[in-house]
Amino acid sequence: MIENQIVKVALKAVSTLYGSGFTANQIQVHKTRPEFDGDFTLVVFPLLSLSKKGPEQTGEELGNYFVEHLPEVESFNVVKGFLNLTISNAYWLSFFNIHKDEADFGKKEAGNTDPYVVEYSAPNTNKPLHLGHVRNNLLGWSVSEILKAGGENVVKVNLVNDRGIHISKSMLAWQKWGNGITPEMAGVKGDKLVGDYYVLFDKAYKKEIAELTESGMDKDEAAQKAPLILEAKEMLRKWEEGNSDIRTLWEKMNGWVYDGFDVTYNRMGIDFDKVYYESETYLLGKKLVAEGLEEGLFFKKDDGSVWCDLTDDGLDEKLLLRADGTSVYMTQDLGTAQLRHDDYHPSELIYVVGNEQNYHFDVLKLILKKLGREWAGHIHHLNYGMVELPQGKMKSREGTVVDADDLMDEMEGTARRISEELGKFDDFTKEESEKLYHILGLGALKYFILKVDPKKTMLFHPEESLDFNGNTGPFIQYTHARIRSVMRKASEQNIVYRQPAKVSIALEAKERNLLKLLHDYPQTVQQAAENLSPALIANFAYDLAKEYNQFYHEHQILKEPDEPLRNFRLGLSAFVGQTIQSAMGMLGIEVPERM
Repeated sequence: MIENQIVKVALKAVSTLYGSGFTANQIQVHKTRPEFDGDFTLVVFPLLSLSKKGPEQTGEELGNYFVEHLPEVESFNVVKGFLNLTISNAYWLSFFNIHKDEADFGKKEAGNTDPYVVEYSAPNTNKPLHLGHVRNNLLGWSVSEILKAGGENVVKVNLVNDRGIHISKSMLAWQKWGNGITPEMAGVKGDKLVGDYYVLFDKAYKKEIAELTESGMDKDEAAQKAPLILEAKEMLRKWEEGNSDIRTLWEKMNGWVYDGFDVTYNRMGIDFDKVYYESETYLLGKKLVAEGLEEGLFFKKDDGSVWCDLTDDGLDEKLLLRADGTSVYMTQDLGTAQLRHDDYHPSELIYVVGNEQNYHFDVLKLILKKLGREWAGHIHHLNYGMVELPQGKMKSREGTVVDADDLMDEMEGTARRISEELGKFDDFTKEESEKLYHILGLGALKYFILKVDPKKTMLFHPEESLDFNGNTGPFIQYTHARIRSVMRKASEQNIVYRQPAKVSIALEAKERNLLKLLHDYPQTVQQAAENLSPALIANFAYDLAKEYNQFYHEHQILKEPDEPLRNFRLGLSAFVGQTIQSAMGMLGIEVPERM
């Protein structure tokens, strides 16, 4: 791309004009700010120590060198210490001719390298997927697709937290109060049924704590000695011992949950290359703990619990095995990390997990390094902020979460209501309308979540996400449908818009702006892959859609009397449409042919 040529010529210019050289990393080139004339800006200030001249004179000398030695630069201007270069129409049209028909424009082919292993979702089998999981799943899936587009091999994995005290709570509650009910009998998804019993356990548990504290027991002690929690811990202990009755109940209830998860994943458009289960990895974690204990890296307390002392590393002591021998999250994560390394020898092991687990992953990497696993340095925690609703935070135990299924239902319903109020799809059949409401509702949800930088906590507004005129999924989807409508009308009018080998026209400002944005797409994909940020792709898609709509309103396309210009604008429209489809595809968003 032209930026690389500018850097090369800048290096030659510095060497020729001032008798000394800079490295490419020292040459600063960026897009010219909208308020100034030009396409790319070279920052002159770092070069003044060589030129021994003022910024304006240095900029003029460099600008003249560019015009003379780089044909793509047709003019320049200097604003203080900034050299603004204007690129010729010939370059932009050449770019258009070369790339307009590339099916995978902006993407790289994967090389023969070790994969990036991306873990996302990681649900517990004691409740349905909720709004927080939605951000996790959408972020993890999209990051995986962006890495693929950036030329990386990617393995998408899920870790199901299918054992532990939280699972025992749901099992115990169903055992006590379920009366043998099944999802079929209740008429609900299995994950929803199990989640209801998790909430039921918490309510009964809190009642026991309150009764114990009223009798004079300290609240913390009551939380440890309440009969229900003692029963749940005993159930976990029996599970780890392989008690057949407990294992049978566990398999049955987990099966209900998996069936429910599959429905939600399919509806959301989420998939995985491999699914790991905590019940299959925690034993390997225990072996690693035993290894560290034998080597003196860990220590055992009087009650039999095993710990790792990280105080010399600026952290604290970390529990690895409870006194009763049962494992904790860290035990399982040690085993899972080792297993993934053995399975894939990944170049990067990326965990998509909320930012409340930052400390957990600092500890995980540190313990693995103490165990001699140097590959721990390739573990990357892609942390993200929580998703909040206008009414406040969600709490699973209290049953105040927004289920992913309910949220998708609401999004489709809102898309239906807004569309009907606007009369947008009155000429659609009922089947076409329902399909479109699904595409719009899910697209609005995905875009609204993914356009936000992952590290930021976000407030989700369903209504705002479906605004057809804002920075939303439906706005971009509508733009794509508008382009497809133009192309259909061209076909109906028997317009063949095949471009000649060399297009030579005078570009209007909006046409030039569209070509510049399209030119940015490959670099945007690479930046998004390097930063693990779907937000860069989302906001690029919005900028491209917004610019196209301005072009569409300012210029004729099908009615343009100049045939070469008409054909160019049709070709440009098609190029924009396929790029919007490509970008939105990396976000998991479908763009309709008609709206």
